[in-house]
Amino acid sequence: MHGPASPGWLLVALCAATGAYCLLRMRSSVAEQRRSAGGEALMGFGMAAMAVPAAVFSPPTWAWPLYAAIFGAAALRALWAARTNARHLHHLVGTAAMVYMAVVMATSAGHHAAHGTTSGVPLVTGALLLYFTGYVLLSGVRLLPVAAGGGTLGWGDRPELAKACRLSMGIAMVAMLITL
Repeated sequence: MHGPASPGWLLVALCAATGAYCLLRMRSSVAEQRRSAGGEALMGFGMAAMAVPAAVFSPPTWAWPLYAAIFGAAALRALWAARTNARHLHHLVGTAAMVYMAVVMATSAGHHAAHGTTSGVPLVTGALLLYFTGYVLLSGVRLLPVAAGGGTLGWGDRPELAKACRLSMGIAMVAMLITL
């Protein structure tokens, strides 16, 4: 991304840690949690890779189309899964945002005017910023404590950690879109 190096590295660390936790969640005994965690791990690690400061490492030109293809495939999977569970619509928006960012980065030789702008902000970027800002605010409210249900849960089955994971990825997405 185009931002400064220090916040970029913090974003890389946050996204990589989130991806790593999502890998742990893939060991859950609940099949739906495992499927969801796999997609979220891909998003976390993909966001970490995209957030590496450009001053430190500039990916080769073939990397951005590869990112777009990988996240395009993930978007198709999320679209297919959304047929039976509307919660996957958020995964669809997230993967589509990653495709969009990869395409912008592939063509980012200063060509932002081609995306249709209002007051200098690309319309797609603005719409994604609005969506993810709303998502972050709503997710933050959902993290408010509720009465605990009985039993001890393993690391892969902690719903509050999964929500915090999604919240951190939403915050990271807002930060990445702002620097776009």
